Amino acid sequence: MRKLIHSNQFQSYNLLAGAKNYCDEKVGTVKCTTIPGEKKTKDNIPKKGPSKSPPVNLHGWKTYKVGETRRYSPFHFPGQSTVEWVVARLDDVLNWGRKGSMWPLTFGLACCALEMMHYAGPRYDMDRYGMVFRGTPRQTDVIIVAGTVTNKMAPILRKTYDLMPEPRFVVSMGSCANGGGYYHYTYSTVRGCDRIIPVDIYVPGCPPTAEALLYAMLQLQKKVKRMRICQTWYRH
Repeated sequence: MRKLIHSNQFQSYNLLAGAKNYCDEKVGTVKCTTIPGEKKTKDNIPKKGPSKSPPVNLHGWKTYKVGETRRYSPFHFPGQSTVEWVVARLDDVLNWGRKGSMWPLTFGLACCALEMMHYAGPRYDMDRYGMVFRGTPRQTDVIIVAGTVTNKMAPILRKTYDLMPEPRFVVSMGSCANGGGYYHYTYSTVRGCDRIIPVDIYVPGCPPTAEALLYAMLQLQKKVKRMRICQTWYRH
């Protein structure tokens, strides 16, 4: 049974097993947590000793069966106290509002901007995801760097990024924004916009299609859904 589990899933399974053991130690019993159908061995028998705090569970390891109800919130783990549950629900509400209103900044620098316009058009209709282009950085959540960033444009890009309110995100669209592209060895090109601002999502292609940008924005929504702002504040 252990061989059928991916390595990333097994890492998260170990965290769940540690949380289960922590809960058992709290009530005075230490039990062996194993995978259903797996024999008890030296590897999966928990070590005795008090744990200071339960481990934080990684999201994305669980697979759902057909017909099984999928939980909306990624913040569920064994040993969760009442306060932790309430703080996790606050994160769910905040993340739900953020991912449903991702307003990108119009920052088209080269030919990738045409595909960005195509993405905003009626065929892909980014408005149905709550994404509306804004002309000022003070009202935006994400900046889509669509095109070649030159040395002359680099300080303007940085200043525009600094004007955006927190939390802010960056999508690097196309080979030129990712690493310079065709102009990697020219004297006037920045070899990747991540040398100027931190990037969250990279979109490969020259130019990438509108579908690729749509997929990148959906991936960014997944990333926003897993933000732990309130939980991090509570833990620290």
